[in-house]
Amino acid sequence: MNYMQKTTKEQSVQSYTEAENYIMKIPKFVPGRTLKDTGRLLGQLTGETVKSSIIHIAGTNGKGSVCAYLCSVIMESGCSAGMFISPHLETVRERISIGNEWISEEEFMTVFERVQQAAKAEKERGYTFPSFSEFLFLMAMCFFGQKNPDYIILETGMGGRLDATNCIAEPKLCVITEIGYDHMQYLGDTIEKIAAEKAGIIKPGVPVVFVDKRPESTAVLAEYAKKAKSPVIILKKDDILDVNINNKTIDFSLHTGYYNYVSLFLDTPALYQTENAALAAVAAQALMDGRITPEAVRKGLGAARWPGRMEEVLPGVYLDGAHNEDGVEALLYTVRNDGCRGRRFLLFGSAADKQYDKMIQQIVKAGLFEKAAVTVMESDRSASIDELKMIWEKYKETAYSFYSDAGEALLALLADKGRDDIIYVAGSLYLAGQIKSLIRRSQNDRF
Repeated sequence: MNYMQKTTKEQSVQSYTEAENYIMKIPKFVPGRTLKDTGRLLGQLTGETVKSSIIHIAGTNGKGSVCAYLCSVIMESGCSAGMFISPHLETVRERISIGNEWISEEEFMTVFERVQQAAKAEKERGYTFPSFSEFLFLMAMCFFGQKNPDYIILETGMGGRLDATNCIAEPKLCVITEIGYDHMQYLGDTIEKIAAEKAGIIKPGVPVVFVDKRPESTAVLAEYAKKAKSPVIILKKDDILDVNINNKTIDFSLHTGYYNYVSLFLDTPALYQTENAALAAVAAQALMDGRITPEAVRKGLGAARWPGRMEEVLPGVYLDGAHNEDGVEALLYTVRNDGCRGRRFLLFGSAADKQYDKMIQQIVKAGLFEKAAVTVMESDRSASIDELKMIWEKYKETAYSFYSDAGEALLALLADKGRDDIIYVAGSLYLAGQIKSLIRRSQNDRF
């Protein structure tokens, strides 16, 4: 008897913790499961209860940030917004929210039980059990059906064309963020192939907003939009002007056909967020909602917070979710401009299925860090110390040491940190979440 057979027939889930553990053990991929299956189950669960306008967001880097910025703008406009994102840093509840409030444990249990029962009933009729991301998506849509927000923002988990969220046939708007090399074993080994998977969310006649970052991806996205007869709005590099770094904040100007020039402010030191915030602003424009004014955009972007993206969790200690080549390049861009008056240290860990060899090469060649503490994560997806050692030991430009415990690695760096020094934690969102949890649980003990 395989795991899902045993689970769906025998396991009784009585608490939130048990529900979270149950979900985390659901297979990430289920052979033979299709969007038609997802749509059928979604219809059974929600019927006609979901009346919200849906914004669908795909891309390689920046999806979660764009979701958060756009949600904040919508809220500042006096509207309500539900948000479904991935991955989470500390708790599965982070993936489902209304505005700034995560789904409560009680509400989580209610929609969990509905989806679980529906999935079990389908399995008894001969259908396969939903995948991990599909199960959570169905829970989110049940929750949103109850809450009925004005907008629902859906982030794809991976790719787009085959993602569970893509069973939504008529979103109000599609948004595609920067496209780069990630999940290549599933999405393809070229930018064009990866872009084609992301472009799979484009729907006939539905406006699509995307960033003109690489000519190869822009050409693919534009071609898909043309075939779908979808209006296209493109954020170009030259639309972002006058970027100024003010200690831990950023201000810049954005030029669009709708807003002309608008001055924007971000409460983050992460320079890469200017592009994500600008894309959210352009997406807000494309919604053509009269309540979303330039002032609402300014206030919404300024009020937005997104954990794990250049987040200061202790004085001079920043978490960043950079986990691929483009993410690391964006991180290094920010680090070069951080105004550090002392030394920079790095705490690094990576998932085994990422191109950590290329990320490490980028980090070492940048020459920005005096010392690196290399560690493993509390995840079966983590690259091992031996795997990481094989790469790091190729380079002599940066001092490094290895730790089997991420908390011990951070403590070692903190012990050597002076007042003007900065510690960055990067390589994986899983690592960022683990360190965030460690600090929260041990604030008055270890850290």
